[in-house]
Amino acid sequence: MKFTIDEIKAEHQKVKSGADFPKYIQAIKEKGVSHYTAYVSDGNTEYFDKENQSVQTGSKYNTLSISETLNLDLFKTRLKLHQQGGTDYLTFCKDCAENGIRGWEMDLNEMTCTYFDNKKNNILVEHIPSQ
Repeated sequence: MKFTIDEIKAEHQKVKSGADFPKYIQAIKEKGVSHYTAYVSDGNTEYFDKENQSVQTGSKYNTLSISETLNLDLFKTRLKLHQQGGTDYLTFCKDCAENGIRGWEMDLNEMTCTYFDNKKNNILVEHIPSQ
């Protein structure tokens, strides 16, 4: 394991909005993160290296209830707002929960973000912009 959870957290502290996200992805990729999965219910995020070893953040906030009803159109609207810097991370996580998004997996090799629902169905794949 080349990176520690403290190093990841230090990089995450630099992210003020979704607009800062590409820099964050580049920074953790350089530290050796190959992919990670973020869970909306409590904010726990599991980071993996190329050998599939992982570290987790543990819960970051009080538990959010994930809606059983997927509202993809509204989620896409809220996602775009977040990506433009219009919401903070916790607000984005609440938006995910309210619209049926259980979490997302970031693939730093493919540079994709795949959002998934309560049944772990992939419901939206986005390309991660490079700065």
